[in-house]
Amino acid sequence: MLSGFMNFLRACFRPRADRYVHTGSDASGRQDGLLWYKDSGQHFNGEFSMAVVQANNLLEDQSQLESGSLSSSDSGPYGTFVGIYDGHGGPETSRFINDHLFQHLKRFTAEQQSMSVEVIRKAFQATEDGFFSVVSRQWPLKPDCSSWLLLPCWSHLQWHSLCCQPWRFPCCSREARQATGEVLAIQLSAEHNASFESVRQELQSLHPDDSQIVVLKHNVWRVKGLIQISRSIGDVYLKKAEYNREPLYQKFRLREPFKRPILSSEPSITVHQLLPHDQFIIFASDGLWEHLTNQEAVDLIQNHPRSGSARRLVKAALQEAAKKREMRYSDLKKIDRGVRRHFHDDITVVVVFLDSHLVSRASSVRSGNVSVKGGGISLPPNSLAPCTTPTEPVPT
Repeated sequence: MLSGFMNFLRACFRPRADRYVHTGSDASGRQDGLLWYKDSGQHFNGEFSMAVVQANNLLEDQSQLESGSLSSSDSGPYGTFVGIYDGHGGPETSRFINDHLFQHLKRFTAEQQSMSVEVIRKAFQATEDGFFSVVSRQWPLKPDCSSWLLLPCWSHLQWHSLCCQPWRFPCCSREARQATGEVLAIQLSAEHNASFESVRQELQSLHPDDSQIVVLKHNVWRVKGLIQISRSIGDVYLKKAEYNREPLYQKFRLREPFKRPILSSEPSITVHQLLPHDQFIIFASDGLWEHLTNQEAVDLIQNHPRSGSARRLVKAALQEAAKKREMRYSDLKKIDRGVRRHFHDDITVVVVFLDSHLVSRASSVRSGNVSVKGGGISLPPNSLAPCTTPTEPVPT
């Protein structure tokens, strides 16, 4: 049966190259099948590389890199902002965050004339409030609006790692540090996932009267038996009781009303002082970390040229996904979006290289603005065609 299923997939799910391949300038990235990539670009403190591969019928990963002024007044501070937002149940919330979070951050930075933890918290809350306003208007039509988010951003000499963590494996940023000639991976963030005992204890302390705040279901710890994450932007049905009712789908409704939000949008913020031996940071959605360890990802970047680093990581993850299903990588690439989700998740990767001579310059130094958003396929789901060969290979 498995052999017949695989033959079916190989025969039917190759996107048409003339519809999915974008050629021309690399200024805003290129599209090759379900892969979008920008192999190399320049940010305030060095180079960067981005890549996105789509698995869901609608791309749930949204991403952006914004470099230059981090204030709406264009007077600084100057630095680089990187955001990766991974939705669940659809792309609506991650798209909203991609459009609004950085704008809020710039506005609050201009008001306080500096980047700070307080500015970041205000930007998160303003984004959450804005999304709640959208939900209140669309509730009768789209009661399943929900999402989760991870966001990292950084500016002059300090790294601000911010997370409302996903419900799967490691995400957020990885930093490489030179130590006795060996490049080591250092994880800069902690997951807000109910699979960790510390997270379960935090939830139990916040909800002492609820013995069912975390439930072991099918051998997986879940908040209220529904979801693994404890923090998010969106998921309003677990934050306001008035949205945990009809017309929300039955499987998401709780049996008893709740008086306080079950999930939080409060970001976990870590400030890291950048040092001369900090070489690069890897941002990625959990689709990458399901298949690669921190050290494997760092070693892959360290042992190859900078250009195409993100695309190379995506390829390595896809090769691992194919290996786990005992199929060839070339056959996995023939499977179109939607069906592809049975083999791997959407994967977004941003690699930010830190050039020490640029990192050390003052954040008040004026810089040209760079804005790049990760892409994906938005054609009708039935726009499929016979198998063809990709026009441009993933770097090896």
